[in-house]
Amino acid sequence: MSDDPSGTLDEALERLHTTGPERGGRLSNHAPMAVEALVRHGQAPAVHRWLDAYGPKLEELPSPHTPVTAATWREALGDPARITDWTRFFARELAEHPWREVLATWWPRLLPGIAGGATHPVIRTGHAVRTLLASREETAPRRAELAHALGYWAARHQPLPPVAPLPAAPDAAAALDSVPPVPEQEGGIRDRLAQLTALPAWGAGAPPAPETARTRLTELVTAATHRYASHGHGEPIMLVHAATAPNAVLRTLPALPRALWAPSLAAAWAASAAVTAAYTPREGAPYPATSLTAEEVFARAAAHGDDHTIKFADTALDVADPVALAAAVRAVELNPPVF
Repeated sequence: MSDDPSGTLDEALERLHTTGPERGGRLSNHAPMAVEALVRHGQAPAVHRWLDAYGPKLEELPSPHTPVTAATWREALGDPARITDWTRFFARELAEHPWREVLATWWPRLLPGIAGGATHPVIRTGHAVRTLLASREETAPRRAELAHALGYWAARHQPLPPVAPLPAAPDAAAALDSVPPVPEQEGGIRDRLAQLTALPAWGAGAPPAPETARTRLTELVTAATHRYASHGHGEPIMLVHAATAPNAVLRTLPALPRALWAPSLAAAWAASAAVTAAYTPREGAPYPATSLTAEEVFARAAAHGDDHTIKFADTALDVADPVALAAAVRAVELNPPVF
């Protein structure tokens, strides 16, 4: 897990920052997240080849509209036409203030919209923060990546509909198992999330202490990763987000004030449960164990090339137990390869 002395990550980010965060209407640009995971897990030599294959899908940055300011940001929140305006706003903020200070200010403002962009903006933010936390030097491309991630989140900010609490479950795995599927399992994620009416009240009650919140969030990431092994066949691409979205929040906690850890847990649970409700199959399926090591699992995901598969394997390596590794191998089997 090096800090990339090769400079490959910064080179890749500079290539990508001329492109927009979406393509083809609402499809997300996963490249910044995927290349960060590739570099982190020793696959830096494969990054530019991977980008050469992925790059033709991407589009230029959208044209700016009207500058976002400290006085007008509320009217621009959740407006996808303002993606470039938001990115430029955060670039200015990060030029004038330490990145942790900017993150601490904006995290609670953006957190209610965690489901926006099918959770990709918070996932991109988690990758950007992890890079900065691991950096010996805060390079310009890495700060710029945080500006792009936060700008994307602000533009696609989308609160979930109000939901009624269902009976609490004893742990995260049981809570995910008790999430009721939305009635119409068709259409895009916005159509599906609009059908949410109730979710299990996992972790309900008084806000937990910060360390307890982190423990519960770790439990949620583990449960969602494990569940993919048996339920990922329901929608192999979209269900990875039930694990990668809360893991993005978990990765961000060390950079946040501890007072924000409990609300971060609540938002992560809502996002993971919502994705589960939107795409879960009616029944689980058996899955084979794997004898591969963590390094071998990630190498297989990198060779497979699919962006979601790479990011899910990255999360599975954070969990780092046999079921998580089997889940990552399952993602390789279920998702179409790039190479």
